[in-house]
Amino acid sequence: MGKPAKGVIAVGLRGMGKTTLLNQLQDDAELSKVFTVYVESRESTHLPALLIPGLQAFLLKLERIASAKECASRGLRGLAGFVKTLDGPSGGIAFIGDYQPEPGLADNGNLEADLTDLLVQVGTAASLGEVPLVMLIDDLHRFDDHQLGALIAAMHRTAQRVLPIVLIGAGYPSLRGKAGNLKPYAERLFEFPVLGPLEPQLARTAFLKPAHDNGVIVDESVVDLVLDLTKGYPFFIQQWGKSIWDAATGNHFTAEVVRIATPRAIAELDQRFFTADMAQTSLAEKHYLRAMATLGTPPHHAREIARVLGMSCEAAKPLRRSLICQGVLWGPNDDETSFTAPMFDQFIYRTK
Repeated sequence: MGKPAKGVIAVGLRGMGKTTLLNQLQDDAELSKVFTVYVESRESTHLPALLIPGLQAFLLKLERIASAKECASRGLRGLAGFVKTLDGPSGGIAFIGDYQPEPGLADNGNLEADLTDLLVQVGTAASLGEVPLVMLIDDLHRFDDHQLGALIAAMHRTAQRVLPIVLIGAGYPSLRGKAGNLKPYAERLFEFPVLGPLEPQLARTAFLKPAHDNGVIVDESVVDLVLDLTKGYPFFIQQWGKSIWDAATGNHFTAEVVRIATPRAIAELDQRFFTADMAQTSLAEKHYLRAMATLGTPPHHAREIARVLGMSCEAAKPLRRSLICQGVLWGPNDDETSFTAPMFDQFIYRTK
């Protein structure tokens, strides 16, 4: 409609359905004839390297629209200059066609300024071609401050110009505070919906609907047991549902089937969900995580954890910082600390 719109950055712990939500939003956007660029951040991957292929595809599409052709071609020249200024991480990205960089357009080597220039040019072409762009970025928390700050600044400028580009992202709960610290206007630029455990009625539906859709009879006691075991966490409901399905010999889920399936569900979570968090941690970091687990349900103050470890807060800080960088912990502020996976403390107790 050509009106201003806020972007959306969904935040939540692992297993809450953030990626599933982004995939559904992408499907919905494409049904509305919106062009989407979907990227997932990975360790040591540069943000521009992830965005460039999708932006190039979008500009090539706009170049075929008469009203946007000239502006899109300029955008492709800007993209060529943008790539040329990047060190190493953008290597191997092939350009389609012969586009020479336009001097002065997104090529000064300052990521924030260049990305802003580039997205403004892309957004202007999108406006002329009447094709909105939605960029969906998963695991936004993985980007360092420099890259995340540059992305927020660029989106801020496109919003000021009322250009049809929207960012939809997802990441850990610490992302909201991180974004606000980097750019205070982030709170006004994005909505930050929190994805947490499902409310009881929604959790019931999440478990029962797939069963009923496949002709399975589910005893009421089974639903109560599953809701108690999973605490409403979406991925856990999914895992228990799968394990119960595999354990059942017919089309009837009973409490006895849940009893058989539960050890399987826990073993699967331990192996495929929790263990990855511990894989790269040092012995000292494992002690830090166990100290947290002894304190009960997080968040916990850094001072309490240090006390259990028998260390000063200052001495324990590097351990906390390293675990946050690894994505095992997150901190709503400089002092409080939580696990990024629900019920991780119980896993630690099981694996002592």
